[in-house]
Amino acid sequence: MRSLPVADPGVPDARSAAAYLRWVARKQAGTLLLGITYAVVWWLAMALVPAALGKGIDAVRAKDMPGLLTWGGVVFALGVVQAVAGILRHRIAVYTWLAAAYRTVQVTVRQATRLGATLPRRVSTGEVVSVGNSDIAHIGNAMDILLRGTGAVVAIVTVTVILIGTSLPLGLAVLVGVPAMAFAVAPLLRPLHRRQHAHRDLQGDLSTRAADIVAGLRVLRGVGGEEVFADRYREESQRVRHAGVRVAAVESTLEGAQILLPGLLTAGVTWLGATFAMRGQITPGQLVAFYGYATFLIAPMRALTEAADKLTKGHVAAGRVVRILSLRPDVEGGTGASPGGLLRDVASGVAVRPGVFTALVTATPEEAAAIAGRLGRYADGDVDFGDVPLDALPIPEVRRRILVADNDAKLFTGVLRDELDVTGRAGDEEIAAALHAACAEDIVEALPDGLDGRVAEAGREFSGGQRQRLRLARALVLDPEVLILVEPTSAVDAHSEARIADRLAKARAGRTTLVCTSSPLVLDRTDHVIYVEGGVVRAQGAHRELLASHPAYSAVVTRGEDT
Repeated sequence: MRSLPVADPGVPDARSAAAYLRWVARKQAGTLLLGITYAVVWWLAMALVPAALGKGIDAVRAKDMPGLLTWGGVVFALGVVQAVAGILRHRIAVYTWLAAAYRTVQVTVRQATRLGATLPRRVSTGEVVSVGNSDIAHIGNAMDILLRGTGAVVAIVTVTVILIGTSLPLGLAVLVGVPAMAFAVAPLLRPLHRRQHAHRDLQGDLSTRAADIVAGLRVLRGVGGEEVFADRYREESQRVRHAGVRVAAVESTLEGAQILLPGLLTAGVTWLGATFAMRGQITPGQLVAFYGYATFLIAPMRALTEAADKLTKGHVAAGRVVRILSLRPDVEGGTGASPGGLLRDVASGVAVRPGVFTALVTATPEEAAAIAGRLGRYADGDVDFGDVPLDALPIPEVRRRILVADNDAKLFTGVLRDELDVTGRAGDEEIAAALHAACAEDIVEALPDGLDGRVAEAGREFSGGQRQRLRLARALVLDPEVLILVEPTSAVDAHSEARIADRLAKARAGRTTLVCTSSPLVLDRTDHVIYVEGGVVRAQGAHRELLASHPAYSAVVTRGEDT
């Protein structure tokens, strides 16, 4: 048995939920077949016990001691086979469940990485969380139940053949009764599928709402919006609860059917068998065997209704996974190469010269974000990197050579050193230099374990300014060929901003850097400033020259200041 997770999960079939489940089954076909074999042996060992018991009782009735010992030994052997096969079946079932769950996580995470910035624009946070919280379990259950479900079918067929060979009416009763049970349960599956799908969608929306509230709690407290959002969350949670009750109503009916219908069939078979025994048509041993068969049949028939339930849930879960897997990135890469050089956005005319510390000032923040997105290949646009169109380069190469660091970047849970050095290749001196340039040494010094201290989720133990400085330090540690910073000092005080501006210019000396900002403290330390208004370049030059010669530029960078 191989270790999990596998190194390469493969390429999933995302055409439909059913196609995805079939793909998962094919990827572990060998393990599934082995598990099905164990399950069949396990069920058959149980199915043959009533027959052996009946033979033993007939041997007692005939005072056949050797026959009694023989059939007693058969019952013991069947018990041993059942125990061994049950253990092996369970081991394979657990492995199958884990393999399906891990494979789903792997292909989903790989897709999330490939989508990058596209994912949060297309799929809510709650929907992604639901895949990891519950959907992988349902997909694992769908694979797991294939083992017992297939074995249950074989066991029912085997018992039916035995009953027909012994008594045709009894065999026909089972042969007709089992499909009738399946048809009786089938009408419940469609409403169950529909209600489960609606419930999962509402759960995803509620998870998204909760994540938004937690992320913006400080702002909500500042504006007094806690109660408003708490009321909205309460209303949505009630909708989720009502949807869950609707699902439970169908599930409880299905559970009741799993007990009632097999019970009716068992009672019918037992009554028929007792009638035939009183007429002398079957022996007492056969009557006991028939009763044992009728009782035994409850288990495989419940396994079939359980299979219908779990496969339905697995289909709903696979649909959510397929929804993510079928997404395509907003931008695609090519197979070309570029030696680097001038990075130019044709639409706006912004050109970032190699080795120059450049600033971008825009009339509105949205213009800066749009230009930075195009330059970093997070949005489609006509951009050249040297003499090569940027969209001709593979996306991984673009990400390696051009880094866009904005204030939407997150701090993740873990050790601070790993948070700052995401590649694991930077030494202590390089990390220290980046922290110094970002004026973030005091943050590390305040932690009991320094760089080995742990960062909580989203860095919530840090203030907004501290998180911004740590994000800047992380970008500087990477030391990319082209660094694009979007408002890197917007949350720090003026004193810290002036120091960061001085140190940033020195840290990126000779490296291609673009800072999107309207801060005079930062602009005064740059080599070149580009002013954009209405989506195109209106002026460029040194900061002080533009202040004196371009009123619109001056108005933007002195906004909110008394003159």
